[in-house]
Amino acid sequence: MRPGEGQRQPRRPWELGWKPGSFLTSKGENSEEDEDTEYFDAMEDSTSFITVVTEAKEDRKPESGPGTTTVDWTSADNVLDGASFMPKNSCKVKRRVRIPDKPNYSLNLWSIMKNCIGRELSRIPMPVNFNEPLSMLQRLTEDLEYHHLLDKAVNCTSSVEQMCLVAAFSVSSYSTTVHRIAKPFNPMLGETFELDRMEDMGLRSLCEQVSHHPPSAAHHVFSKHGWSLWQEITIASKFRGKYISIMPLGAIHLEFQASGNHYVWRKSTSTVHNIIVGKLWIDQSGDIEIVNHKTKDRCQLKFVPYSYFSKEAARKVTGVVSDSQGKAHYVLSGSWDDQMECSKIVHSSPSSDGRQKTVYQTLPAKLLWRKYPLPENAENMYYFSELALTLNEQEDGVAPTDSRLRPDQRLMERGRWDEANTEKQRLEEKQRLSRRRRLESCTAGCGGEEEKESDGYVPLWFEKRLDPLTGEMACMYKGGYWEAKEKKDWHMCPNIF
Repeated sequence: MRPGEGQRQPRRPWELGWKPGSFLTSKGENSEEDEDTEYFDAMEDSTSFITVVTEAKEDRKPESGPGTTTVDWTSADNVLDGASFMPKNSCKVKRRVRIPDKPNYSLNLWSIMKNCIGRELSRIPMPVNFNEPLSMLQRLTEDLEYHHLLDKAVNCTSSVEQMCLVAAFSVSSYSTTVHRIAKPFNPMLGETFELDRMEDMGLRSLCEQVSHHPPSAAHHVFSKHGWSLWQEITIASKFRGKYISIMPLGAIHLEFQASGNHYVWRKSTSTVHNIIVGKLWIDQSGDIEIVNHKTKDRCQLKFVPYSYFSKEAARKVTGVVSDSQGKAHYVLSGSWDDQMECSKIVHSSPSSDGRQKTVYQTLPAKLLWRKYPLPENAENMYYFSELALTLNEQEDGVAPTDSRLRPDQRLMERGRWDEANTEKQRLEEKQRLSRRRRLESCTAGCGGEEEKESDGYVPLWFEKRLDPLTGEMACMYKGGYWEAKEKKDWHMCPNIF
């Protein structure tokens, strides 16, 4: 009998809490669902590792045996202690703490989506009723909410210890999605978003929409604390009938200037369930591998998909941090919507029951990251975090292409959805007209298939380069934006709004 056909109904993920002390992780490799079901097969008894917690003693020496690590827990532990309790920086600039409450608009989602099964969602005209008043560029910037984990990681002398904080940062970016079912606005081609928060966050961030079909955004972040992050993310999304799959494509780079440690990873798959019937809910699934290309340390993270048949906690994430020799140093555990912990491995051995799994003997877990509580009244403000509430706040001096100046998004935030829908149609038609003009201006001899596919558009602040670590072409920041802002010279910016 299929789930939902009998008397028992599947519990929603939010009804299942994280269970401390449960360190089993699934070994299943499939991260994509079958198109005919929104449930995952149970994968009990196929765990890849088990942890056994032992006492923490100051004079404890690692036991000898296969896979035993030699890192001294008591000396490597100082930076990890209190990593999640970094106080929020004070700022002289007073930021807003609320936006207008979401209006109660009713709309039949199925009436719009039923003819769109299998289509790329970016090509489907959608009313703002399905959106939240932020652009995809702002959502991408929101990944920096827990930037203090990277600020803390700068001080790590141990590369495997630093990897634990980088892994926690990579997981923390999903914590804002648990209640955020509405989609962000698809940015206009050439749209930008800057986050100039050097004073309180110690960083500057710039995003630019560099392609419209497929939708692709380039992002560059510089922190005064000694790290830089950059990425080009292309969003591939498909409507499958009962759920929507959202697959971010592209590599994320993180480099620490002092040590030269250079980390690369990719995002997991997001799935929005119950498109036709029931309450919408979102899940993350798939494996993420984080590689330090200088030291060859690796972290294998598994986002365990929710299954009605599994005894696993919902939204569970597990992982192992290993050095260049393949020796495991830390076990990571937690959930992508709440917190992550790390446990130092002092001994490892094959399982005694003959199954293909490793038993890790660890010291007690240490908290790496914990999600900030949501602001008061968040349920009426699209479940925005404290940072998200500030992202669309009007600000002087930004480029005329900045998301904060987008009129349909601003009207929606103010609750004027009918006007926002009219404005959204105007902007989309303006964008289509601009593309037709670019295609007409491109003569038959202007280039090959690649140039025709991109309709001759050239980003303003980023440029295509070969990524030497991934072997892929990706848009990277070429400079000039912050200098233009300082000079208040935006003459080069296109008129997209």
